[in-house]
Amino acid sequence: MNLIIRLLVTAGVAFLLTKILSGVHFDGFGSALIFALILGILNLVVTPILKILGLPLTILTLGLFSLVINALVILLAEKFVSGMSVDGFWWAFIFSIALSLITSLLNGVISSDK
Repeated sequence: MNLIIRLLVTAGVAFLLTKILSGVHFDGFGSALIFALILGILNLVVTPILKILGLPLTILTLGLFSLVINALVILLAEKFVSGMSVDGFWWAFIFSIALSLITSLLNGVISSDK
């Protein structure tokens, strides 16, 4: 149940962010839901590999390279979701930061209610 709530929160936040950020587009909430599912899978499979490969750069940049990895995962997710488009790396970068911050806050509020 917790996984479904997290997916719905991520999809809702992603869909609402497209109303604020002009460089990220979804065809509808269904596309945002598919994006949340694909993003979850990519975060389980691809992100750990990229973090291990990018560890020297992450150490060198004091952790800021992790933000680049998150943006790259967003761009990779865009390739799998047909109803989503991102206008470039910097839009993916801004979108990933906003998505991470807002979903973390909302998931924290939801999990503290229990």
